[in-house]
Amino acid sequence: MGKYFGTDGFRGEANIDLTYDHAVKIGRYLGWYYGKRLNKKAKVVIGKDTRRSSYMFEYALCAGLTASGADAYIMHVTTTPSVSYIARTDDFDCGIMISASHNPFYDNGIKLINSAGEKMDEETILKVEDYLDGKTEVPLAEREEIGRTVDYVAGRNRYIGYLISMSKYSFKGKKVGLDVANGAAWSIAKSVFDALGAKTYVMNDEPDGFNINTNCGSTHIEHLQKFVVENGLDIGFAYDGDADRCLGVDEKGSIITGDHTLYIYGLYMKERGKLLNNKVVTTVMSNFGLYKALDKVGIEYDKTKVGDKYVYENMVQTGNRLGGEQSGHTIFLKYETTGDGILTSLKLMEVMLAKEKPMSELAAPVVFYPQVLKNVRVKSKPDAQNDPDVQAAVQKVAEELGENGRILVRESGTEPVIRVMVEADTDEICEKYVDYVIEVIGKKGHFA
Repeated sequence: MGKYFGTDGFRGEANIDLTYDHAVKIGRYLGWYYGKRLNKKAKVVIGKDTRRSSYMFEYALCAGLTASGADAYIMHVTTTPSVSYIARTDDFDCGIMISASHNPFYDNGIKLINSAGEKMDEETILKVEDYLDGKTEVPLAEREEIGRTVDYVAGRNRYIGYLISMSKYSFKGKKVGLDVANGAAWSIAKSVFDALGAKTYVMNDEPDGFNINTNCGSTHIEHLQKFVVENGLDIGFAYDGDADRCLGVDEKGSIITGDHTLYIYGLYMKERGKLLNNKVVTTVMSNFGLYKALDKVGIEYDKTKVGDKYVYENMVQTGNRLGGEQSGHTIFLKYETTGDGILTSLKLMEVMLAKEKPMSELAAPVVFYPQVLKNVRVKSKPDAQNDPDVQAAVQKVAEELGENGRILVRESGTEPVIRVMVEADTDEICEKYVDYVIEVIGKKGHFA
């Protein structure tokens, strides 16, 4: 990771950590860099979520890009995976998504996407950071070289059409709940499910710039659980602010996590001879219960560091076709280069319709170990993580758990947070060991 850009872009509180000036400079550098490298006027596509500050950053990026001679194509409110899709299919030099994903409205972020629809390479990002720090200079475009902005809502509409084309089945007769988190999926998800024939019930679809992710979406899925049961729905799906992740709710109100998705769709692929390498890609945060279920059906797995970036890198290197995170980022490599919440919904619907089984039955083999995860805000992530006393506490917990559980302590890639997670036979055991490690972190003075 660089100085500004983490595993999921440059993220922070709007105009405090991530400012208007940052956005102008990012646009300035990218517009010049791609124009110079390719010896032509650069084309950059931009999307944003529903945060109030997203408009400010959109205009700032456009100002920077056009001042450096690039043309900026604006998709307006749309999802991260839609920007990725359009960047790779419509001949753009790069894409930019303005979003802080599942964070509260006052945060925002800038995600950079290359022309293949992938997260931008580290080398280019470090060049952007050097420009942000004043280590390099770029010239202003003049006269006919100055760029322009182009309304590109057509790109979003084409993406909607692409999603609709992904379904092999009509959803007619199925009652589907969607929690769009007052975020980017607000303008897309219902259109897709309606077009496929579902009776669609939507909640949290009145974004006002301040209510994105607020008590809704995949980070507050308890509301969708209640909604599905009370309305007698067949299934429900909850997205985060930029809709690159999806969690489900079965007809009984139980949560379908990203781990469940990997099992359900991985088995479906294996049964049809489509699971190349007979393997799915997980992260170290996946639950023991997933691995036990995969073992029973003879599916192998790789484990990566936390972050869909690392899942994708594994898939590209190995040819594995399905991977993701427990949090709901799922990558179907045949169709997308990034996690796509709405596509994940469609793929789960496909299995349910193909097998003619309710989602609760499809998910039943994955029996989760109790898990407790707590976030600790710290002054310095490396200092807290590498403190000898903290490491000794973690080692002590690991030894006491033995083969009946595990502990994982890691740094957040996007926030000043250390995450402490324990899986064990009971919630009480998990709580006990998580609190023990957090107490040590606090005693050593690392709390922010």
